[in-house]
Amino acid sequence: MINQALIEKAKELGFIAIGFSKPDTPIYFDFFLHWLREVEIGDMAYLKRNIDFRRDPKRLLYGLKTIISLAYPYPASKPSTPDRYTASRYSTPTEEDYHIRLRRSGKQLCKFIKEIFPESRCRVFVDSGPILERSLAVTGGVGFIGKNNMLIIPGYGSYCFLAEIFTTAQFPIPSFKEPENGCGLCTKCIDNCPTGALKAPFYIDVSKCLSYLTIESKDDMDKGTAGKTGNTFFGCDVCQEVCPLNRKDLPVVSIPSTDTILGMNELDFKRTFGKTAFERAGLEKLKKNIKVLLT
Repeated sequence: MINQALIEKAKELGFIAIGFSKPDTPIYFDFFLHWLREVEIGDMAYLKRNIDFRRDPKRLLYGLKTIISLAYPYPASKPSTPDRYTASRYSTPTEEDYHIRLRRSGKQLCKFIKEIFPESRCRVFVDSGPILERSLAVTGGVGFIGKNNMLIIPGYGSYCFLAEIFTTAQFPIPSFKEPENGCGLCTKCIDNCPTGALKAPFYIDVSKCLSYLTIESKDDMDKGTAGKTGNTFFGCDVCQEVCPLNRKDLPVVSIPSTDTILGMNELDFKRTFGKTAFERAGLEKLKKNIKVLLT
């Protein structure tokens, strides 16, 4: 089968799940609009732009016939400094930024698709377009969205990156049945959210989320908020750490000490972290986050 050939190729490249869906309006699009009206999104105003593209994926690639959703794992181990200050698992600060890695792998899959469908065109997305990637992954059968808003892959959990390939190639699309939510009655993610950003199941106030505050926000963290980070200066994993569906692991010493980071200049930062996920926050933001934790 054509689909199976692509699935096998994706597995060779390290992807753990792949799904195929039609380029229709994403299943949770209406909920997304409602969420935008109800919550604070801070400095992430871009979420309100290009709504028509989020509603109609076909606007992003002329002749689009198939959306391919891909999941790639990241470690359950949490990056830690020798003095035990941590970064979110997805940051993988000893590796190249996942956007770069997954885009490269996505392009390899596009090349493979081109061999099967010579006239086809493809476009790869890795957090890089106005699309509702988790909704598309659900429709593709990759997993379900948990109460913490993360995509959860049954038997694996939520420690994964998502990427999408939009293609004009016509792959067989399995019939879709909305999955049951695997969270059941569990509310551990909501109960343990350090700042109360998870206000209710599937409902997050971005302006209170520690991942937003330590990476995206242009404002500095105040001391009260810093006291809720659990010594994490980049991102937050609490809503995933407490999830019974995720693997458990211990922190690993994999990044320089806080003293070393605080002593870095821009050239040092570029040499050490220049092509990692830390680049998004930048040296100044990281230093400010660490300083408020240390005071």
